Amino acid sequence: MAKKVKILFSDIGGVLLTNGWGHLSRMAAAKKFNIDYEEMNILHDFIFNVYEIGRITLDDYLNTAVFNKDRDFTKEEFKQFMYDQSVQLPDILPWIIDWKRNHENIKIISMNNEPRELNQYRIKKFKLHDFFDAFVSSCEVGMRKPDPGIYLLGLGIAQAKPEECVYFDDRIMLVESARKIGIQAFHHTDFESTKKIIESIDWELPKKVK
Repeated sequence: MAKKVKILFSDIGGVLLTNGWGHLSRMAAAKKFNIDYEEMNILHDFIFNVYEIGRITLDDYLNTAVFNKDRDFTKEEFKQFMYDQSVQLPDILPWIIDWKRNHENIKIISMNNEPRELNQYRIKKFKLHDFFDAFVSSCEVGMRKPDPGIYLLGLGIAQAKPEECVYFDDRIMLVESARKIGIQAFHHTDFESTKKIIESIDWELPKKVK
């Protein structure tokens, strides 16, 4: 008999919020601060993965990618711009908070690639503790999706088998990576389709007290 689902894993950027520091944000930063985008992007690609697994700080990242030469703006101004790029996506965040209230026995765990300062800002700013029971963030665990280790770590934290879990991500490659571990993974494309999938899942209900 198929096991009922008791864990909901979800990405954050692209599902609940905009991406923390995606290419559109970097392009906007280049325009606002009059930075050579191509140069910044090459340096970003060189160092960002190291930042995302928690090996360096935001200051270290910026010293390489942006402040490798004199600028007519401050590091604090640039940091604030980075933080301001995080915006709540339509509909899904209030809905999932309400859904969690009615499914308190279902654990919701993030599984996301985010650097520490942005991750901490987003958790606090958007009150993600209101419904996430735990955070498996690349900056804290030293691994990034699609590394199989991060999915296995998530299963270990949840103390659940892959078939007892579902996972949502906006990037199909990361969905496929989770599926290889045996997790029931779904490609998030919009609120309504994800809502429909969540409502159709056979969730593990609380046991009735006799």
